[in-house]
Amino acid sequence: MFTGIVEELGIVAAVTEHAAAAELTIGCSAVLEDVRHGASIAVNGVCLTVTSFTPAGEVDPRTGTPVFTADVMLETLRRSALGGLTTGDRVNLERPVRLADRLGGHLVQGHVDGVGTIVDRAPDEHWEVVRIALPAGLDRFLVEKGSVAVDGVSLTVVEVTPASGGSPRADEPATFTVSLIPTTLTETTLGSRQVGAAVNLEVDVVAKYVEKLAAPALGRSSAVPGADLGQLPDVVGRLEPAPAFPVPPTGPVVLEGKGAGR
Repeated sequence: MFTGIVEELGIVAAVTEHAAAAELTIGCSAVLEDVRHGASIAVNGVCLTVTSFTPAGEVDPRTGTPVFTADVMLETLRRSALGGLTTGDRVNLERPVRLADRLGGHLVQGHVDGVGTIVDRAPDEHWEVVRIALPAGLDRFLVEKGSVAVDGVSLTVVEVTPASGGSPRADEPATFTVSLIPTTLTETTLGSRQVGAAVNLEVDVVAKYVEKLAAPALGRSSAVPGADLGQLPDVVGRLEPAPAFPVPPTGPVVLEGKGAGR
């Protein structure tokens, strides 16, 4: 589990393709301070398992820093933008959160729900407003002032615009906007992502579970094809109230035994 607060920008040192997977080698330093074999590191919001890393005190000549390697299976390549990484690309890195740590962003699993596309960037005084197009169906999980992870960065949703529907521009997908403050622009990859760039998206896991649990009441067998959360108020209104359980009357409490009444 992660928080969406990027710890470090890493550099892709190598991408090795296999028949049904790939191997990433990434140069970094901070996230390797307490690394061990099998540890998890979020790379652009995707939870990957460390398969090897530079021994303490050594550096890799390709980056001048320690490196770690991680396997990327075919399903991850299909569902995320990691397949587009090339040598020299910068990536957002974060270690898993400890139970005693502050939750500075929001709960991020590192399980990407889809790939979005940056469709607009507009400066707004000291920050930028970025609009991102959503894969079909993901907009129902986003709400204004809610949380979303974009390439592993925890951001607050400013606005959600539904798909065009029956308008003349019906091919336009749903979009949402986020504001990027100077710290986000300089300390994550989002500052350099241009219009047309693909970004990994992870919506709030709570919203997904709510829809899954509500799907039977909405008359759908599965939440994934698109149960309409807008129907929830009507569904809740049709629910029968829970039966009241009788509570036996209580009288004065009498303490007995050694020390009673003291």
